[in-house]
Amino acid sequence: MSYFTPPGGLPGQSELLTDRAIVTEAYTVIPKGVLRDIVTSNLPGFTRTRSWILARPIAGFATTFAQLIVEIAPGGGAERPEREPGVEGVVFVTAGALTLRLDGERHVIEAGGYAYLAAGTEWAIANDGDALASFHWIRKVYEPLDDVAPPRSFVTSDAEVEPRAMPDTGGAWATTRFVDPDDLAHDMHVNIVTFQPGGVIPFAETHVMEHGLYVLEGKGVYRLNGDWVEVEAGDFMWLRAFCPQACYAGGPGPFRYLLYKDVNRQVRLTDPSGGPAGGRRW
Repeated sequence: MSYFTPPGGLPGQSELLTDRAIVTEAYTVIPKGVLRDIVTSNLPGFTRTRSWILARPIAGFATTFAQLIVEIAPGGGAERPEREPGVEGVVFVTAGALTLRLDGERHVIEAGGYAYLAAGTEWAIANDGDALASFHWIRKVYEPLDDVAPPRSFVTSDAEVEPRAMPDTGGAWATTRFVDPDDLAHDMHVNIVTFQPGGVIPFAETHVMEHGLYVLEGKGVYRLNGDWVEVEAGDFMWLRAFCPQACYAGGPGPFRYLLYKDVNRQVRLTDPSGGPAGGRRW
């Protein structure tokens, strides 16, 4: 498997600044050329680490999640990465190898490695190797249900989970699902979607789920709201609820992306104090 990882650096002074970055009321596209040294952030509690923050809750846009690309140099890491109570997460490694300590167990996760980190889980992450390591970190406030036990943490990988072909597509469109979509304990899914060259989403999906889509491999043309946008490995698409979306996969190889969506919760119309909740999903 191949997973694009931003190299950082800065463009030369002779390069044109024209790029494909765009922010609209319905979607945002952050192309790979934007992920440069000058837009990185340090993270509290981490050493020898930098990050590109791709998404965070914004009023009037997408509000359910944050997504970061985190790069850890040899010898770096964090003993307590998640410092916010009630927040769950997913880690997906795109380059190098990381040591994950999770509920007292040690896991070495390489490119393609996937970890679901339940809210309240004690975990730590470190780069014990001699090369840079990079991962996506998707974070969301967990929304519990009174009659359903919360999910438990687990570690797996892209290679260990068989993609499921979408019905009537002949395998041109498949999804690697890391959790059972019918398991109500999970209130978010982070999957990998794969299209073979020429594969399509043949209708404009328009739904309540918010999305973060990071292109891991290949290229395609995405229909976002009323626009056709070309995307390639390393680009990030950020979609608010009800943004119409469809795509055609280019070639010559597969078009794959890491996909976040919020799922399995009713729309809450009041907050705990009895006032309006602004349509937040619970």
